[in-house]
Amino acid sequence: MSISSRFSVGIHILALLEINKEGINSSDYLAGSVNTNPAVIRKIMGMLKKEGLVEVHPGIAGAKLARDLSHITLLDVYKAVNVVKEKELFSVHEEPNPACPVGRNIQDTIEPLLTTAQLALEKSLKSVTLEEVVKDLVEKEKADQ
Repeated sequence: MSISSRFSVGIHILALLEINKEGINSSDYLAGSVNTNPAVIRKIMGMLKKEGLVEVHPGIAGAKLARDLSHITLLDVYKAVNVVKEKELFSVHEEPNPACPVGRNIQDTIEPLLTTAQLALEKSLKSVTLEEVVKDLVEKEKADQ
């Protein structure tokens, strides 16, 4: 199982909004870049708007970033698109057999480890801004030309 693709699509949308800030950023245009349905883009845009990351203008105008790139972290995107709830990235199977020594203790043993892993992921995401992502995308595009 993997983290919802809403996360990577959210990053994709925000980066494209910045790179194409002088253009028209309609859901059709964004969907073309992501290679998905415009309805998917509108749903994710709604999530990003709710968290104050984008401004959406109905009609042809499209959307734009609501904050400076340096003030949007990957953790902001991760939380905005509801990838997972707090402390729920990993789930432990329910109702293991209490008659088994492993079944009786597995949840209490691994839940703290999994919580630590999720916190480490979130700390890492918090340390990366959208500005860094866009800079890398621009550099890669220049190298390809």
